[in-house]
Amino acid sequence: MDVGSSNTAANENTVSTEYFDVVIVGAGLSGVGAACHLQEKCPGKSYVILESRESMGGTWDLFRYPGVRSDSDMHTLGYNFKPWLDSKAIADGPAILKYVRETAAEHDVEPHIRYRHHVSAANWSTDEATWTIAVHREDTGETDLIRCNLMLVCAGYYRYEQGHTPEFAGRDNFSGDIVHPQHWPEDLEYRGKKVVVIGSGATAVTLVPEMAKDVEHIVMLQRSPTYIFSQPDIDIIANVLRKILPQKTAYAITRWKNVTIQQFMYGQTRKRPDRSKRFLLRRVRKELGKDYDVAKHFTPTYNPWDQRLCLVPNSDLFAAIRSGKASVVTDEIETFTRRGILLKSGQELEADIIVTATGLDLLVLGGVEFVVDGQPVDFADTFTYKGVMSSDVPNLVSTFGYINASWTLRADLIAEFFCRVVNHMDAGGHQQCTPRLRDQDRDMPKRPWIIGFSSGYIQRVLGRLPKQGDHAPWTNPQDYVRDKKMFRDAPVEDGVLVFSNPVASKNCA
Repeated sequence: MDVGSSNTAANENTVSTEYFDVVIVGAGLSGVGAACHLQEKCPGKSYVILESRESMGGTWDLFRYPGVRSDSDMHTLGYNFKPWLDSKAIADGPAILKYVRETAAEHDVEPHIRYRHHVSAANWSTDEATWTIAVHREDTGETDLIRCNLMLVCAGYYRYEQGHTPEFAGRDNFSGDIVHPQHWPEDLEYRGKKVVVIGSGATAVTLVPEMAKDVEHIVMLQRSPTYIFSQPDIDIIANVLRKILPQKTAYAITRWKNVTIQQFMYGQTRKRPDRSKRFLLRRVRKELGKDYDVAKHFTPTYNPWDQRLCLVPNSDLFAAIRSGKASVVTDEIETFTRRGILLKSGQELEADIIVTATGLDLLVLGGVEFVVDGQPVDFADTFTYKGVMSSDVPNLVSTFGYINASWTLRADLIAEFFCRVVNHMDAGGHQQCTPRLRDQDRDMPKRPWIIGFSSGYIQRVLGRLPKQGDHAPWTNPQDYVRDKKMFRDAPVEDGVLVFSNPVASKNCA
């Protein structure tokens, strides 16, 4: 049986074919969580997790740059079923990785994970109600075929093999080290060096204060500013509640508190953008003093939450700037030079190390080639169903978190919805579920999959993502309160998600 295009088809190197009820793609934060939900809510289902890397943890195992940490509080980035117990709410990468591994161990997930198994293609057969998945074995170079009824893609949203790096003129002229944070060398020595970090997103604002402790000087070079706000890395209320209440109760209250605050703040930026902007900039001025040029270096041209706000714990970035060990330069790059970077203003920044914190390379559904009944799927030609499925693509759910809140809030809800669908199919004797456009849906305007969010990593691939319509369920909500009702309470069978048993129908015919 062919699987996908000719370069991923089954061939003489294919070594085995197995069947599972469910295949989960990815053993990161989302994939491990999804497995836990599946085991609890659908205990009779067989499943396997296919992970292309050699270990679990996804982002939190991949990124090793100095100071790597969460940019959300762990009471909402953590799973809804496993309390976060550390005193720090803004956690470092190793602590988050430990949390993921603990979760996998507690729920006996790891025996279901197959490492170095890269999913390259998946072919759906309606006649068999089955996905046949081509899996490249990174350890042996062979191809396995794995068959399943349902796929849940938890592969994250970016390409692990490489980050996004623009073409910089004169790059080869630079005599020092050029590093992308996604592939941080273990032996990189930066103590006492001059460093330039290109970018001002979440990675840059993490790197700069951490490296400032040891370098001679570090510059955050940005083409345009980002909204930055500070909060303590310790949630005092959470720590107090944990002393007087059962762990799960304290965690649930803290989670509710933080979600409520997040949703309120996001809502205020949408309703009163000018007021929100003044509030954020007033806090920056308080940190850096009246003589600092906040208008130039910390005042974006867009409104708050048109791009994701950057969190800095305990004002560490501002403290590094005040110390003189770090500085911000707002300018454009003319060319790399032997000694550093020449800016369009004529200024040259000297550097021993240049860090290109220039973002991620977004990847649609893990880069897997999908084929349905012999027809390749172009997701740009589909409509998104509740932000988790695509029109006319059966038995496939994908996990993509929030742009305006913690990723795992939505990942948990999607896993719960997936389990509801599985149990509904079992109860009705169905083998296929497919979002189908109704007559009243066919003239919907095609809107972008994400609306009102201008970050480059989204904009660069927006044309390759499914479209939104203008009414439910053909929308991609970014609202946790609405999503909870939609995923947990709305009827699974809604006249749009069509359930069928094609194999039985074929046999009867």
